[in-house]
Order: sequence, then C-alpha cells, then structure tokens
Amino acid sequence: MNTALPALTTRLSRADMQALEAAVAALERTSFARRMSQLAGKQIGFAGKVMPEKWRRASAIAARRALEAALRFAIGSLKNGGPSLPHRQLAGLCGAVGGAAGGAALALELPVSTTLMLRAIADIARTEGEDLSDPAVSFACLEVFALGGHGEGEGVFEGGYLALRGILAKSVSGATSYVAAGGVAAESAPVVTRFIARISSRFGVVVTQKTAAQAAPILGALGGAVVNLAFMEHFETLARGHFTVRRLERAYGEYEVRSEYVRIAREAGYWAKASA
Repeated sequence: MNTALPALTTRLSRADMQALEAAVAALERTSFARRMSQLAGKQIGFAGKVMPEKWRRASAIAARRALEAALRFAIGSLKNGGPSLPHRQLAGLCGAVGGAAGGAALALELPVSTTLMLRAIADIARTEGEDLSDPAVSFACLEVFALGGHGEGEGVFEGGYLALRGILAKSVSGATSYVAAGGVAAESAPVVTRFIARISSRFGVVVTQKTAAQAAPILGALGGAVVNLAFMEHFETLARGHFTVRRLERAYGEYEVRSEYVRIAREAGYWAKASA
C-alpha cells in the first residue's frame, strides 16, 4: 500500500488531533507479547517461541472457531444492543478456568472470551458514534481481532494499520453486502469464510502468545485470569484506536485523516524499522 500522501493544512481540531495521535500510538505500538513480558517477565516471550507445533495448530484452530462464534453473535445480537455485561469479570473467570485446566481448555474458553471481547468492542464502537444496527459496523468490530497480530517487534511493514485495513477492505465489503442482503447461515458463505480466514490468521498469533502465557509454570489459575484480563485490555486498546480513526474519517474525510495518520506515524518513528 502506498501511504505517501501530500501534506495538508489540517482541519482537525486540537482535541481531535490529540485523539488521532493517541489512536496512532495504540494501533502501531500495541503488542500483546510486550504486555505479557512486562506482566510476567521474559519467560512468556520465550515460551511463545518454543511452543510445540501441536499447540500452535490447536491455537490456530481455536482462534478460527472463536471468531466463527463471535461472528454469529455479531450478526444476531449486536444490532439489538444486548444486555450490559461485566465483561472483564467474566473474562477473568474464563481465564482462571483456562489457567487451571491448561491448554486443554482453550477450545472451550476462547470462544467465550472472544465473544465477551466483541461485546466490549461493540460498546467502544457505540461510544464513538457507530450504529450497531449497520452490518458494516459488526464487521468493523470483528476487524479489531486482526489488528493485534504483531510479534514482539514494533511493526511489520510501513503503513501498519492503514495497510491492513486496505488488505481487509474487499473482504469486509463483500461480507457486509452478503449479510445486508439477508443472507442466512452467513458463517458458511464463501465471502464470509474468506473474511474470517483473513482475521483468524492474525488473531491466531495473539492466541498462541496467550496460550503460552497461561501455560507458563509461573502462572496457573490466578495467573490465567490476569492473562485473560490483559488479553481483553489489549483488544479494547486497539478498538479505541480503530473506532477513533473511523469517527474522525466520518467527520473530516478519509483522505485528510489518513494523511495526518501517516505524518504522525512517521514523525513518531513507528515505521522507522520497516522503512529502513
């Protein structure tokens, strides 16, 4: 994606510029691996690197199934608002179960945790002015799960968040159109399947890191709850950045907001490693 856009005299207010700067920092610098390293030391990062291949495969499968469960919830429940839930408390409880039972509980715990996170993401979307009855917003909520798939490095390539949105745009548009047209059994439609596959390939990276963290000897049931809370906070941070950018795009136009996004990211050096 070519993100070299000409400089503009921005129309963004000071408050909105500060909000955009915070969003850029959240979207370009947030790393679950770093959060885990800060929480429990370097053992977590190392555990992720040496994780057995069968665990990696199990994490990938669990991530895909969790997103399929979240998709059904998104299509069926987000537009109705849904009940107010104590997301973090429930996520912590799920994590405690996962921490106590180990990797064997991942297939049961992750769909619940992911659906709880989706509900929290939807609440953030609503506060940023999104209409949850719009199928496009449901898919924008699910898109957040693709934003956290960084390793321990700062960024994968120049363009970061904007490039990823560009990559996902066609899949998001196709899936949204299908659901808006009244498609039934949406999760099995090819266009929706492709969207979930794109999201799960990146979500699976974080799930693998989460699994490694919960399996670490220094953790356990209590530690599993802490990991799940960090897992939720990670995606909530990304959601705030994502929906702040979308709010500003509605207010000022995509071109101007994305131009400012590129300028902020470059001046802050978020893409320095990738552009070297």
